[in-house]
Amino acid sequence: MPTLRLILTFATMFVVAATVLFGAAGTLAWPMGWGYVVLVSVATLGSRLIILRLSPDTLKERARFARVGGVEPGDRALVLIVAMVGPTAVLLVAGLDHRFAWSPPVAPVVQAIGVAGAVAGAALATWAMAANPFFSAVARIQSDRGHVVVSSGPYRWLRHPGYAGSLLATFAIPVLLGSLWALVPAALTAAALVVRTAREDRMLRRQLRGYGTYAASTRWRLFPGIW
Repeated sequence: MPTLRLILTFATMFVVAATVLFGAAGTLAWPMGWGYVVLVSVATLGSRLIILRLSPDTLKERARFARVGGVEPGDRALVLIVAMVGPTAVLLVAGLDHRFAWSPPVAPVVQAIGVAGAVAGAALATWAMAANPFFSAVARIQSDRGHVVVSSGPYRWLRHPGYAGSLLATFAIPVLLGSLWALVPAALTAAALVVRTAREDRMLRRQLRGYGTYAASTRWRLFPGIW
């Protein structure tokens, strides 16, 4: 049943994403549009099936994000921006850009780089989720689940590798869709993600035992060598 529920959930996501993208574009004859829908759907469903096998409790935690307590104030609003409003705006603008040709043509090799970036971002986020059994959809200390610091996998180099992967994919998607204008909502989404990262990092420093020591040894939050 959990597997069937996952498949149905992401089938719905597939339909919604396709409706927004191709509705804005005014056509179904858009190969890179279909490439995006298939890529994101396969990556998202595949990552959840992997986590379902490795750590089903992580998916249960993420599924009940709307009901759990102890969430950092304002985090649910930021989740709405970075997970729903922002990505939908990117698809809407990209679709309209494709319809009205606002952007100059993007070379296929550049779009291929966008595809590689989106795949790399999804892979990094999936690795982070697999390594961290406390990878919740909202920022909270999971005392009910024995929350401890995780420093394995990509957390050896970045304190928030899941967000780093999301950030990479956020900028890669407009490129693979060939829409320079879609980089505008992508940048706004990324800004919200950076704000969320900073707020969550402060919360973990204050409330999670051992996080300060971990942060001292793992210097970078999102960008190696920068921040």
